[in-house]
Amino acid sequence: MSTDDIAIIGVGLHPFGRYPGKSALQMGEDAVIEALKDAGVPWSDVQGLWASSMEVKNPEAITGLLGMTGIPARSVFTGCASGGSVLAQAANAIKLGEADIAVAVGLDKHPRGAFSDHPSVSGLPDWYGEAGLFLTTHFFGMKINRYMHDHDISHETLARVAEKAFRNGAANPHAWRRQPKSMAEILASPVLNYPLRQYMYCGPDEGGAAAVLCRADQAHKYTDTPVIIKASTLFSRREGAFELLSPSLPIESAPSPTVFASQAAYEIAGIGPEDVDVIQLQDTDAGSEIIHMAENGFCADGDQEKLLLEGATEIGGRLPINTDGGLIANGEPVGASGLRQIYELVNQLRGRVGDRQVEGAKVGYAQLYGAPGTAAVTILST
Repeated sequence: MSTDDIAIIGVGLHPFGRYPGKSALQMGEDAVIEALKDAGVPWSDVQGLWASSMEVKNPEAITGLLGMTGIPARSVFTGCASGGSVLAQAANAIKLGEADIAVAVGLDKHPRGAFSDHPSVSGLPDWYGEAGLFLTTHFFGMKINRYMHDHDISHETLARVAEKAFRNGAANPHAWRRQPKSMAEILASPVLNYPLRQYMYCGPDEGGAAAVLCRADQAHKYTDTPVIIKASTLFSRREGAFELLSPSLPIESAPSPTVFASQAAYEIAGIGPEDVDVIQLQDTDAGSEIIHMAENGFCADGDQEKLLLEGATEIGGRLPINTDGGLIANGEPVGASGLRQIYELVNQLRGRVGDRQVEGAKVGYAQLYGAPGTAAVTILST
């Protein structure tokens, strides 16, 4: 291992769901305590913390619950890509020599219902909201509808993605939605934003997730099973990209930021899509998972139909995607969501997820996508 390599030595999760009377900071605290226990590190040894939340103005205030030791505690928010951002910033703090041990934590507590706001917060005109386009469910419906038309993707393929998510969630003791649903049930659920139905969307909810990091050449002091961060990238959208909160379809289109984040991550890690053993993709809805399969290099546009039909994305398939049920089964507390992906991948690479285990997993891949067009990719390995 290089002295530049950073290792994850512990992970923790406050299961996602609904917890009346419990604050987001308290859920984040529980996740950090679990991660510290997993790493065998006392809070007093932590020298830096990065936190993320959409609803909590100062998530770094979690130090008031964990212990006010005077360490630098910072926060960052990049929408649904926030988990990748705080993990990268914690790793960078160690690389710069600012800390020997650092913590990344995400936490959130969302009200029920789809995400929305006033368009002015993103520099958009009022008509954009009046037309309903600032509602996230509306955008994702429009995006996958066009993609299905262009690449001959069926409604049944959308349902297969959701069916897999609920099935994997049923095997995950931490999942929010643990009842499997058949394709027939999913296809019979109400259309919310065509072509997406109720059971094809994730739901905003509550929870926390955390990771403890150190230099890889020091990881043996804490664990026999460190997981190395091989790449961590984040890209914002380019001119012409049809992305969340873009007010109109561009005349000349540009690729999604996911494409650039993915390509850069593969190059940094020195691997290709064929080397990845277990995958976490942003499945805000079933259509997003389908689109992200291609954008991250796991298939060509339009190949998803065949891959889903043959079971390639199942836990026992060659492209196991969202083995913990993803966002559809776990819901999305935005600040914590990306670190839930890391929690699942680290446990997969350590071989400790029971019936959901991907046999022989050595390389994990996590992709995040959020408003207003921001993508993050993290590649992990044993």
